[in-house]
Amino acid sequence: MNEELVIELLEKLRNGTISEYHVNKEEFLVVREVIVKREDFKHFRGIAQRGGGVIYQYLENPRS
Repeated sequence: MNEELVIELLEKLRNGTISEYHVNKEEFLVVREVIVKREDFKHFRGIAQRGGGVIYQYLENPRS
């Protein structure tokens, strides 16, 4: 997975085109690296899954 694809998927989460995105453990570090660089990174919630995967959602209100 490349950075451009991650940015595209995060934009889809932000604008509501998709409600959540499942990331497997092999892709996690790439996705996380892109998210923390974003100005709206506190709006993303990652829900850890068994086996190392994460489900990302976009929140209207930022996490504290």
